[in-house]
Amino acid sequence: MISQLSWKVGGQQGEGIDSTGEMIAIALNRLGYYLYGYRLFSSRIKGGHTEYKIRVSTKPIGAISDKVDILVAFDQETIDVNLQELHENSLIIADSKFSPQVPEDRKGNLYTVPFTEIADQLGTSLMKNMVALGASTIVLGLQPEVFTEVVTEVFAKKGPSVIAKNMEAISKGAEYFLAQQGGNPSNLQLEPADGKKRMFMIGNEAISLGFIAAGVRFMSAYPITPASEIMEYLSKKLPELGGAVIQTEDEIAAATMAIGGNFAGVRTITATSGPGLSLMTEAIGLAGMTETPLVIVNTQRGGPSTGLPTKQEQSDVNAMIYGTHGEIPKVVLAPGTAEEAFYDAIEACNIAEEYQVPVILATDLQLSLGKQTVEPLDFNRIQIRRGKLVMEDQEEQANGLFKRYAFTEDGVSPRVIPGVKNGIHHVTGVEHSETGRPSEQTANRKKMMDKRLNKLSSLRIPNAILVDAKQETPDVLFVSMGSTRGAVHEAAEQLEQEGMKFNHVHVRQLCPFPVQDILPYVQQAKRIVVVENNATAQLADQLKLYTGNAEKIASVLKYDGNPFLPSIIYQETKELMKSWQPSKTFVMM
Repeated sequence: MISQLSWKVGGQQGEGIDSTGEMIAIALNRLGYYLYGYRLFSSRIKGGHTEYKIRVSTKPIGAISDKVDILVAFDQETIDVNLQELHENSLIIADSKFSPQVPEDRKGNLYTVPFTEIADQLGTSLMKNMVALGASTIVLGLQPEVFTEVVTEVFAKKGPSVIAKNMEAISKGAEYFLAQQGGNPSNLQLEPADGKKRMFMIGNEAISLGFIAAGVRFMSAYPITPASEIMEYLSKKLPELGGAVIQTEDEIAAATMAIGGNFAGVRTITATSGPGLSLMTEAIGLAGMTETPLVIVNTQRGGPSTGLPTKQEQSDVNAMIYGTHGEIPKVVLAPGTAEEAFYDAIEACNIAEEYQVPVILATDLQLSLGKQTVEPLDFNRIQIRRGKLVMEDQEEQANGLFKRYAFTEDGVSPRVIPGVKNGIHHVTGVEHSETGRPSEQTANRKKMMDKRLNKLSSLRIPNAILVDAKQETPDVLFVSMGSTRGAVHEAAEQLEQEGMKFNHVHVRQLCPFPVQDILPYVQQAKRIVVVENNATAQLADQLKLYTGNAEKIASVLKYDGNPFLPSIIYQETKELMKSWQPSKTFVMM
């Protein structure tokens, strides 16, 4: 028996590929296994190749696996595109309907099962994915009954007969595979899991839960892949809590409406991806000038323009940090796991209100749509901090206007909501006085600029960087962000087994850049390898800008739309170490 394996299913969109992966993953999660799942899908509603890869383990995992142990194929394309991920003991379980073909050296790996034929005999070919699940259970050393609870929940609305038919399809698939092979032909049976209950969710779900826990009660947004799940989730949940979700006509309206919601005193958020963030740029400047809280989730995807809307990338770093005209304070947080995404969603709301600034929660497609095991959330960690929000009646001012933009020692002014007695003030996007009245007076302009820009000087978020530091003078310091952390860590540990000394710093606060936190590790390291999913080394540039040491910094980049596998980072780092050229960027396509 083995402690972990990788299972993948592939076919055409519309064939139930996602539901096949979901059902086996949920069943394994309920047995107590740790999981990390990733979907590869086309930017179309139906048709086009799609895959669902799941890594299963008895211990915590943080990345997609390099290889595939079990490949379930609904078409020939699935076999063709995945041959490079198979190893000598991998199994291919394919639908005999399409007469699967494999190279001669893979003949012993191929097992055919008439998925479609068995499903047709049971009444509909739509159940062929259930037949495939049944065959998979035999290889995994499981019983078809592990799916009973999941199938019952999924098809509850369709009635007992549909539930029974789907369970029968699973049983038939298991029986056929077992009869044809005379037993389990592999050694891929999983060791028993611990049976503990854990959540299994995508990052967008974790973010949505975080916003609910943070007290968010209004969301304005325009649908866009890969952020739409946040809007879909909250549109179901917020009305139950007295809140609302509004689908706006575009991202410009979404951002300005979110500013209006926060101005009124309701915690309001919006979510988008790269193209939508571009449209929100002017509104981000407005939030900065009016000092109105604004929280935006930016789920990065392949760009520019429409680019690769369903593929992985981390190329919006510069846009998130610098994407405003003029100069305003801004915060960019970058969680690396679904669990961090939950807590960071809450912290984003707190920071936005405490400092009265725009906060961008930066995720990427792998984190937002990849599904992973999450330990039970600790609600005792949750704090709601609303800063200098004024909701009580105020004393009347001499000129009748409230000093909404009053100069204060920490640069943060009292923020009054509409309706508070004696809280009347002007709000405008032009430069203004303490009461909000337009002002072009030079001394006031400089003082207001200094006030806004100095607000974040006291900002210190917990765990701005996450550090795995074993060495005082490591051979290599790995630096990462977002969903790359698990793959980097696995690659580093493999290199460590070969004698390399490493430290690993994962950056979770992109702006303001945590210079003092990261600088000691940069200074200690002999060489630095920055791993990121873009073509221009945007994180590495931030590191060079704020810490210097450019002669020690090199990059491992990937921008073909696919996430990093540990083996890629391992191989590229070994190549770097052979002939170190800090100015050279190593690109893996």
